[in-house]
Amino acid sequence: MKNILLIGAGRSASTLIQYLLDNSKKENWKITVADISLDLAKQKTGNHSNSYAIALDINNEEQRANEISKVDLVISMLPATMHLPVAKECLKQKKHLVTASYVSKQMKDLDADAKKAGVIFLNEIGLDPGIDHLSAMKVIDSVKEMGGIMVTFKSYCGGLVAPESNDNPWGYKFTWNPRAVVMAGQSGDSAGATAQYLENGKVKYVPYTRLFSNEHTISVDGYGKFEAYANRDSLLYIDLYGLHDVRNMLRGTLRMPGFCRAWNAFIQLGLTDDNCKVSNSEKISYRDLIDSFIPEGKGTVKKKLAKFLKEKDNSPVMKKLDWLGIFKNQKIGLKDSSPAEILLDLLMKKWSLKPNDKDMVVMQHEFEYSTPPKSSPKGRTFARNPLPFGERRRGVERLTSSMVVIGDDQVNTAMSKTVGLPMGISTKLILNGKINLTGVWIPTVKEIYNPVLAELEKFGITFIEKHT
Repeated sequence: MKNILLIGAGRSASTLIQYLLDNSKKENWKITVADISLDLAKQKTGNHSNSYAIALDINNEEQRANEISKVDLVISMLPATMHLPVAKECLKQKKHLVTASYVSKQMKDLDADAKKAGVIFLNEIGLDPGIDHLSAMKVIDSVKEMGGIMVTFKSYCGGLVAPESNDNPWGYKFTWNPRAVVMAGQSGDSAGATAQYLENGKVKYVPYTRLFSNEHTISVDGYGKFEAYANRDSLLYIDLYGLHDVRNMLRGTLRMPGFCRAWNAFIQLGLTDDNCKVSNSEKISYRDLIDSFIPEGKGTVKKKLAKFLKEKDNSPVMKKLDWLGIFKNQKIGLKDSSPAEILLDLLMKKWSLKPNDKDMVVMQHEFEYSTPPKSSPKGRTFARNPLPFGERRRGVERLTSSMVVIGDDQVNTAMSKTVGLPMGISTKLILNGKINLTGVWIPTVKEIYNPVLAELEKFGITFIEKHT
């Protein structure tokens, strides 16, 4: 029998827990679901015979060590900043660890110790990061194996609302960490972040203040157009994916058309700032708050804001803002709050999924690669060639790889499926000895991505490829 400890039973863990429970009899597993809330852990396990639900204070060293000592593998669904104490305890007790979070420097530093302990710390095995690595590396490796050279790699992902549940002018509802949505594009709690990517061989920088006015449009077959804005650092993936010949490298986040321009209004106002507090925030209204962030002038707060934003009074942007209720004489009711906290509280009321709402995850990769040179008739010349010198006599292929997943309801969301299933599948592979790697890893190697992608297809999570 193998024992698994899953820490954190939040919204993204629902599908993962169900996958573990569904496989527990066949695989001979016992699953302990631990959360700060015992009620939540019990709710997620549903009295399944192969499960235990416990309350766990992750900061309690003795309890943490005791629970990890009982299992073969730990799955951490905690916030990324809380993985380290779990990882160090797993090292001490020689237990495998699986997370969906980006690998931090502190986690990387554990690589040698994890190898020495003979365990794997598999990170970035959720959606983004996760499925993006799996699907991109499968194509990239296949191109390299046939002698091709990657020229362009662009990757986009968005957690959105499904078309049938899209009933507000923003075309958006929270399907994952709401605070992360409000703080998107910022570096931690600072508004000084700068996105960077590669375009035509040149590094391009976009500061946070221009990020949402620098959007572009992509199309996904069957689902129409989406807006995309650049993620913080696309250049990291050049080394990560071994794309040292690439001339265009961009990773971006997807939103529905019109979202970025409207969200940029909040950035211009300063309402995504989490570094200051609004005086008497519990006593003032939303209208008062907006008025305090714009220059004095004539007319209503709405008219003054439209002038500040250089928008017409009835523009799509102003309609989106009005729908949120920011011009209402309604008390905010939050004490000692930052502008970002106030905005988050308002959006939670307006952008939450209804019980029967369905969410949607969209991911699309765009590849351009030069193919191996073909033999040509003797004496043939290539007078016109738009490619760089190193790519002469090579053809260019374009490939679009797209995935769309629709959730079932408010609990069994597309986000929960695409985050949880790769974690569950990789857990099974590790416990069954199908993944024999040790140290700190992310899923960019065939030993991981081939079997995980193969099982994801059984759950309808597939990529449609289109060549041109």
